[in-house]
Amino acid sequence: MPKPPWYPLIAFSISSGSVSAAKFRGTSTASALVAFAVLSSSVLAQPPSLAAAPTPFASSSLSPVLRPTLSELSATTQPPAVLWAVRQWTEDMSPRLAHHIHNEAHRRQLLIRIYQEASIAGLPPELVMAVIQVESAFRADAVSSAGATGLMQIMPFWVAELGLPIDDLKDPWRNLRYGCTILAHYLAVENGDMTRALARYNGSLGNTWYPERIMHTLSKHWTRER
Repeated sequence: MPKPPWYPLIAFSISSGSVSAAKFRGTSTASALVAFAVLSSSVLAQPPSLAAAPTPFASSSLSPVLRPTLSELSATTQPPAVLWAVRQWTEDMSPRLAHHIHNEAHRRQLLIRIYQEASIAGLPPELVMAVIQVESAFRADAVSSAGATGLMQIMPFWVAELGLPIDDLKDPWRNLRYGCTILAHYLAVENGDMTRALARYNGSLGNTWYPERIMHTLSKHWTRER
């Protein structure tokens, strides 16, 4: 993703999951991000049965204060309906993801995190799955020729804008927080127009090939039957 024309726009504490409307060009964008800041304070906890699962994707080098908010709030009690929705979604998506990630425990761990991060950002988790498949084929260590890194292919300049110098974009938890935040912001910029938001995410605003590819991937691989 290239540096956007509105850069810089936001001050974001990526380790705490909070957003502040600091430097905006347009009140509608600011309002949307203020709402996103409120939403970010309500995070989903991992089900207790998965709390002791190994964390092969997590960066053990991060100090406790820098660990993602969701890990810090893993003991939070969630309503049974929320936990049931997470479980149902994970069970539905796990077989579909098996082609990319063979280890079942790793798949479930990643799926729960995707669901959580998408929910914080107000994005459909299936859409995030489609973006990840197109961007990196679920490879946390993927690096493009332009330097885009990780699951959601985040450009390094975003660390200076949204995070902390020590942030590792190959850490999938960090990468998901960046990617979902950026896509949610672009969606706010475009007043809910997903086609334009996805084109911005890819740096191809004015073209539709990337949104069409995402939507095709979403429809073919990740859309759930209701």
